[in-house]
Amino acid sequence: MIAVLTSGVALGVHVPGLLLARRLAEAGVPVRVDVLENHLSRAARERIPASKNAFHRDFRLALAGQRLSRRNPTVPDDRLVEELLTAWDADGVDLLVLFSGFWLPTAHRYAARRPGVRVHACHVDSVASASFVSAAAAVPDGLRAADPRDIWLLEEHDGGIARTIPVDPRPPVPWLRRSARFLIHGGGWGMGTYAARSRELGEHGLALDIVAYEPADVAHGSTHRHFMIDPEWHPWHDTGFPPFGTVRPDGTVDYRRGESHHSSFLLTREAKAVVSKPGGGTLMDSLAAATPVVLLEPFGDHEARNADLWQGLGFGIPYDEWQDSGWSTSLLERLHHNLLDARARTAGYPQHLIEEAMR
Repeated sequence: MIAVLTSGVALGVHVPGLLLARRLAEAGVPVRVDVLENHLSRAARERIPASKNAFHRDFRLALAGQRLSRRNPTVPDDRLVEELLTAWDADGVDLLVLFSGFWLPTAHRYAARRPGVRVHACHVDSVASASFVSAAAAVPDGLRAADPRDIWLLEEHDGGIARTIPVDPRPPVPWLRRSARFLIHGGGWGMGTYAARSRELGEHGLALDIVAYEPADVAHGSTHRHFMIDPEWHPWHDTGFPPFGTVRPDGTVDYRRGESHHSSFLLTREAKAVVSKPGGGTLMDSLAAATPVVLLEPFGDHEARNADLWQGLGFGIPYDEWQDSGWSTSLLERLHHNLLDARARTAGYPQHLIEEAMR
């Protein structure tokens, strides 16, 4: 059995993990999903929503919090970890796929208990994120029983991306059939400069689909469409995709969940571009939908490297450059065709695991 290990503090980490698990399950490969926060102490888990709200409202605070996390890695509760190791052993888990580096100490403990277990460190970003950097340094040499294999989902290869996790079996929506709308968001925590940019874009007459983080973010009476993830839901509540829905004029939301993938991907498929900070999950969606990214200010060094990669490959453009072009859609169309070409040449990571399981 394969255990897919995610973290709920970042949907850009959690959702790719869910996508991998879905693709494996669809192929009949035994798989389970475990969320890191279910193995923290209750006090530690209950502090997370307050941090998310604070980081949403103050991007500078979020950047400071990221730097702090490098020095203070998340430590799961020892009793809960021991229960999890027993469950993995009973299920015959022989491959751990880590989407967060904070799982590394647990992976080493399990490898010491079950010799021969394989560990994949699955990086959603183009360089190691803070969780992998801080957690790897915190594991004592005497506890290093695993030999993790790095899997890079944003690795450049032959002018494109080496591998990805497929989101939707359908081909991308052709450019001429797309709506004249632009999807704008700040990732799962609603962070960054997207709110200010949405106001600026609206002033220039662009039609926007805005993913709001909380009801106060919704500008009622505007011509834009607003969407929202249920703010009462957290990834450690279950292993389903985030409840997502359209905000009605009266402020209510009919939250629904996709079965095969996250519902917000449907907006990415239809959009002319996604205007967002360059999180790894956003770039995976960009490739899957062949939808260019207008790059906003990154969240930390790893997202800065993501932005460099996407711009260098011709898949994205910095916001200021797009503004200077007069919000050119013909420029975005060229990026769309670059993505189409690269998408056709990208290998599927789930398919690799499926073929391994069948051998």
